[in-house]
Amino acid sequence: MRRNRPTRSGRPSWRCRSMSTGRSEDRMRKVMNMSTGPTRRSGAALLGLLLAMLGGPAAWGEDRPNFLIVILDDIGFTDLGAYGSEIRTPHFDAEAARGTMFTNFHVGPTCVPSRAMLMTGVDSHLTGLPTLEHLMLPEQLGQPGHEGELNTRVATIAEHLSAAGYTSLITGKWHLGRSETSLPAARGFERSFVLDSSGADNWEHRTYLPHYTRAEWWEDFEFVEELSEDFYSSAFIVDQMITYLDEADPDRPFLSVVSFQANHIPLQAPREYVERYDGVYDAGWEALARERHAAAIALGLAPEGTPMPAFPEGLRNWSDLSPREQAASAMNRQVAAGMLEAADHHFGRLVSWLRETGRYENTIILIVSDNGPEFNDPGRRLAFQGWLAMQGYSRDLDRLGERGTYAWIGPEWAAASASPLSFFKFHAGEGGLRVPMIAAGPGVEAGRQASAFSIVTDIAPGLLDLAGAQALEGFEPFTGRSLAPLLRGEAERIYGEDEAVGLEMSGQSALFRGDYKLTRNMRPYGDGQWRLFNITLDPGETRDLTGERPDLFAELMADYEAYEARFGVLPVPPDFDGERRIEMLGWRAFGQRYGPWLALPLVLLAGLGGLFWLRRRKA
Repeated sequence: MRRNRPTRSGRPSWRCRSMSTGRSEDRMRKVMNMSTGPTRRSGAALLGLLLAMLGGPAAWGEDRPNFLIVILDDIGFTDLGAYGSEIRTPHFDAEAARGTMFTNFHVGPTCVPSRAMLMTGVDSHLTGLPTLEHLMLPEQLGQPGHEGELNTRVATIAEHLSAAGYTSLITGKWHLGRSETSLPAARGFERSFVLDSSGADNWEHRTYLPHYTRAEWWEDFEFVEELSEDFYSSAFIVDQMITYLDEADPDRPFLSVVSFQANHIPLQAPREYVERYDGVYDAGWEALARERHAAAIALGLAPEGTPMPAFPEGLRNWSDLSPREQAASAMNRQVAAGMLEAADHHFGRLVSWLRETGRYENTIILIVSDNGPEFNDPGRRLAFQGWLAMQGYSRDLDRLGERGTYAWIGPEWAAASASPLSFFKFHAGEGGLRVPMIAAGPGVEAGRQASAFSIVTDIAPGLLDLAGAQALEGFEPFTGRSLAPLLRGEAERIYGEDEAVGLEMSGQSALFRGDYKLTRNMRPYGDGQWRLFNITLDPGETRDLTGERPDLFAELMADYEAYEARFGVLPVPPDFDGERRIEMLGWRAFGQRYGPWLALPLVLLAGLGGLFWLRRRKA
């Protein structure tokens, strides 16, 4: 089925193609515990609607909070203004001022496991998505917990809350699967308009990598074939959420998930935002890292005396770049700043709408990044450069960030975005795992910093606690702890000093216990060696304590091995390099898509060469 949908202004906005939803019925029946069920919406959502219509428990009154989860993509620990950044993020900062800022909050090394854990409250190895799909090895794919999409053994926070009477809605990046059982429409969300790819162009309906043949935009169960001509991702994601909230039953509390593409590559932003940062980055990435380090200490996000971490081995010095290279690099960084400020602006529009409709005061807002800053520098790959040229993407500095352009910051600026922490996305250093997290709203203590360790699996059980709702039975139980005591200011910590919490993604590994962290950073910028740090005193992981505390190192190694056994972690080879694997897959996709076209000129040249040889021989 194809249909045109109008925008709020009446112009056609997108065109969809429907998907059969037969397999989603089994999922609905499991959630609803019914023998029959409808085929268009999640069973939990419909059950919640039915119970709400019947009146529901007395606890479903006006005192039940709404929830707005804002997911930022690839944002470093100090990228928000409230965390010491030079980037203007007044609307995110306002929520930090009226709520709680987390200074020791952790996610996975990359988007997929983080989002799976956020949505389910369950360790990623039980969700079907323990790593990015491009990093899944053939021998891992299909193994329990490695299905390559959100499996049906876990329930989402939307399913839990919908069964308790909430309206659940999502717009923006999903990236947890697009099958009839893994799309958000099958997992508790009554309305959804999502991107089920790692990223996409922010101005147009097209992919951003040769690995994908199309940008996977979906509304409910329908593939979206066209987007509006005036599409910009941050604006559209907010507009669509406002539309869904407008259409929702105002008497039911809501869960709203707004998942921005900012700041995932390609970095793109309206020119007026980019130009606001003219000259800001001309001193280079080392200068920015020092500024962020000092700001974090001044704001109390890191303790006095926190050592300045060295950049990972292999990164360049700003002074080694030519003036032309410096100008190009600074402009890419400006686009990143403009893209984040634009996202903040559109988030502010959503906050204004909540105020105008009287819902703001009863809405708990969470703002979080899915991992540390993006280090990827795709321009270094020959295949990718060819793909960019074939797609017509421009790197023209005079209009970088605008429609038809493609920007990225690379590992050096990423390291500065994570300062005073070490490493960045794809790695298990604190710069890849520790991200900004802000909570504000009714019942959340205001003007406070939460320095206790917490992790992304703590969000789902925390929201259920705040809603006074029970978890659905028959699914994997939460592996995280409820954040509610921290949010209410009732506790200083939710994990004991001797409780160990593990993380793993394609060999990038960490084990947290009390003040200490055991960690292993794999390639491309790690060496695969285990190290021990006191991340309370040394959040930048500058001093390896393995030799000084061998007994503690052994204890934490045993804890980590127990974590792997408990959650079914499947190992990768000791020399596994995620960046190299993605590059290899890029070459393969490039060859499959363009190989015949590239081969044709070679065949013609060979033929002409053969004719020339024959003529000379006859002569």
